[in-house]
Amino acid sequence: MTDRAVAKLQALVRIPTVSHRDRERLDVAAFDRFVAELRAQFPLLHDRLDLTRVLDHGLLFHWRGRGDGDPVVLMAHLDVVPVEGDWQHDAFAAEVVDGHVWGRGTLDDKGALVAVCEAVETLLEDGFTPARDVWLSFGCDEEVAGVAAPAAVDVLRERGVRPWFVVDEGGAVATEAIAGVDVPVAVVGVTEKGIMSVQLSVEGRGGHASTPARLGPTARLARAITRIDRSSMPASVPAPTVELFRRVAPHAGLPLRPLLANAERLAPALARALVALGPETAAMTRTTFAVTTLQGSPALNVIAQRATAGVNVRIMLGDTVQGVLAHLRKVVRDDAVGIEVLEAEEPSPLSPYSTPGRPDPAFALLEATIGEVFPDAVAAPYVMMAATDSRSFAAICERVYRFAPFRMSREQREAIHSYDERIGVETFLEGVRWYRRLVEQLPR
Repeated sequence: MTDRAVAKLQALVRIPTVSHRDRERLDVAAFDRFVAELRAQFPLLHDRLDLTRVLDHGLLFHWRGRGDGDPVVLMAHLDVVPVEGDWQHDAFAAEVVDGHVWGRGTLDDKGALVAVCEAVETLLEDGFTPARDVWLSFGCDEEVAGVAAPAAVDVLRERGVRPWFVVDEGGAVATEAIAGVDVPVAVVGVTEKGIMSVQLSVEGRGGHASTPARLGPTARLARAITRIDRSSMPASVPAPTVELFRRVAPHAGLPLRPLLANAERLAPALARALVALGPETAAMTRTTFAVTTLQGSPALNVIAQRATAGVNVRIMLGDTVQGVLAHLRKVVRDDAVGIEVLEAEEPSPLSPYSTPGRPDPAFALLEATIGEVFPDAVAAPYVMMAATDSRSFAAICERVYRFAPFRMSREQREAIHSYDERIGVETFLEGVRWYRRLVEQLPR
């Protein structure tokens, strides 16, 4: 299975299915090739499962089970973000170097898509039928917050499908996740932050750069950006994070161990500590603001008549879109700076997870499968900081979980949406095994 599974991943990573918000820039032929190659690589999956095409390139497979229990949905997406930066190996060559497959999408999210398909393909080869129905939902525009996932939800709703649980990309078997914790932590997202896109804008007379006026559009915009950067929203430790820390506390060194073990009681101090530990842990505690785009004058010797900045906001569980907007207006303190909301979505509903004395059967199944395939890892719930297609499935399912069953170092996590994205060959195969064992152990 080793060589063939890796070869399938390589074949699909080599197809540049890059998403763009501007449909005119979309390479439709690449998406057509991907769908055709997926059929070629997984013939049994296509022959024995019912396939519904969702919009252009979204794929929804139905695997009929033996029993009539509520089905499960396994998700991934076939689109990727554009390639930027100085890669060590070509982003679409899918070379195997130093025990890793290198390429755009290996982690986000073709690795999971191929692992799901390979798990199903091998089970079909063995003549296996799941205990209950399994749906595979593969989106084609996740990277641009597109419409394929909501359309798939509409199909399932029309067919009366109410899943027991959904598993999409999200957390991973993360090393170096929490400073002072020396074991891998298999974090399962039980909610995800809301997402909001805001445009700041300032207008003025413009003119010749030789006679600048004080606080022109660009300077005024820069001041607003600086004020936002210096004024964070309050930090907190939500319930899933408290449970995460309770679980990893026995594996933490001093003086962190008692702080994590008593996270609920010491939440304010813990929130301050997480903010101080760096951006990854700080983002676990609060709404974040990232200035991502800037536009001003079209020429070096022209004062801008209009300057704009795009701000990407990830809204913490407990905060709201309106609360974020009020915060922005308060900290900018300048009526000349326009604040326009381009898109906004509240944090996802909180899915059930197991706590001492209160096990949840679906979450417990995920934990047990993690324990079997990754025995050195601690499984725990967490608040996912990015956005996924699975947020649309909360409309039809109470239990939406976000977990990619792959070991990822800090360096690998930083490569997602950046350069040198890669997945270890052995950990990719562990992921195939994880999906296979999850399906094998579904109860009736």
